[in-house]
Amino acid sequence: MKRLFISIISICVGLMAFAQGGGTMVDGIVAIVGKEVILQSDLEKHYLDYKAQYRNIDNPEEVRCQILENLVFNKLMLHQADLDSIEVTDEEVEYRLNSQISYFLQQVGGDVKYIENYFKKSMTDIKKEMREMMREQALIEQVQYNITGDITITPSEVKKFAAEINTDSMPMVPTTYVFGEIVKIPPVSDEEVLAVKERLNEYRERILRGEKMSMLARLYSDDPGSASRGGDLGFVERGTLYPEFEAAAFNLKSGEVSQVIKTQAGYHIIQMIERRGESIHVAHILIQPKPSADEQVKAITYLDSVRNIIINEKLPIDQAAKRFSEGSTKDNGGLAINPYTNSNNFDKQTLDEATFVTINKLIPGEYSECVPFVNDDGLMAYRILYLKEKVSEHKANIVEDYDMIKNAALESKKYDELEKWIIEKVKVTSIRLSAQYKTCDFVTKWQIP
Repeated sequence: MKRLFISIISICVGLMAFAQGGGTMVDGIVAIVGKEVILQSDLEKHYLDYKAQYRNIDNPEEVRCQILENLVFNKLMLHQADLDSIEVTDEEVEYRLNSQISYFLQQVGGDVKYIENYFKKSMTDIKKEMREMMREQALIEQVQYNITGDITITPSEVKKFAAEINTDSMPMVPTTYVFGEIVKIPPVSDEEVLAVKERLNEYRERILRGEKMSMLARLYSDDPGSASRGGDLGFVERGTLYPEFEAAAFNLKSGEVSQVIKTQAGYHIIQMIERRGESIHVAHILIQPKPSADEQVKAITYLDSVRNIIINEKLPIDQAAKRFSEGSTKDNGGLAINPYTNSNNFDKQTLDEATFVTINKLIPGEYSECVPFVNDDGLMAYRILYLKEKVSEHKANIVEDYDMIKNAALESKKYDELEKWIIEKVKVTSIRLSAQYKTCDFVTKWQIP
């Protein structure tokens, strides 16, 4: 059955459409939903974005019709937000806006000039124009939540949903792994910390004497993400960096270099390049104190003995982690958490290469030998890995993939509820389309005769 693709028209994917907005275009109204108006230019911006992504379009008018239907749906949501007196705070809008700008900057290596040149607008103007988009997005999400937020699903509904799906239509699920870890972080000596601080102070003095931060960062920084860019972090918003780092950075003047700053990642010196309100453009040099060779040997020896204890005493991973581990999973049953799904399941795409190579050789219930790794704070550490579960690639089924199918069933139920809501709202809402789009093969009958 053909269904309306219910979605909020993407803002983060709308780079091309947004950039194209400055061109001259004959405008006109293509739809009115309550007091909300959709202009021909709105439709064309989103069409240009779609065209930029998919390039080869067999039926442009059909695509325009699909985009228009989604725009009408969004305007219906905004109309309802107005009727319900839903409000969004300026703080929430600014948070969304700053997060979106940070995302844009991450895609281009933090180069704000690239964004400005691309949009042919200053960052101030870009934010000004995006601010209302962000407000509308927040309002639409709140209306959708009001409609579907309380919807739950029962096991019998999940089974019924799965039974109605053609087996051939079930997606392939890649091989997944559930694994645990026992971590040992070798301590760093006071002498090493002192040596790191002295090195950074030396670099600071060299910068003050005229050497380039960028050259020294490329040569000496331990930050793999920024060293190749001369330590440049690009523009970042307040609240996205370590608190100690931000406290120092936001107090710097243009060109000024900070004293040595300690964070979880190590020790830094920071140079202010430019500040724009609550955004700063900074560069830094990071040095992470390294444990001595003796401490590393001790860590390896410790984990080797721990592995023997666990195997001999047949300790479950949660008890072993609680008793021996120093990692972030210590109080979480020892199991690693996938940051992309917030679950314990990983596939090859969500694992770093070294971890994948290690656990892919294990059989469920087996512990690896001690292996080195870099933890989330960028610190050198060692661990033994435990493979709890491995599920080979297969077609999705309700036995092995219950949670995935449950989520799909829940989304389908929410979708159905939104469709019902739309049908009822269309009956009591003034919706008018321009003549050229009345022949579109819409899923929903938007205009009541």
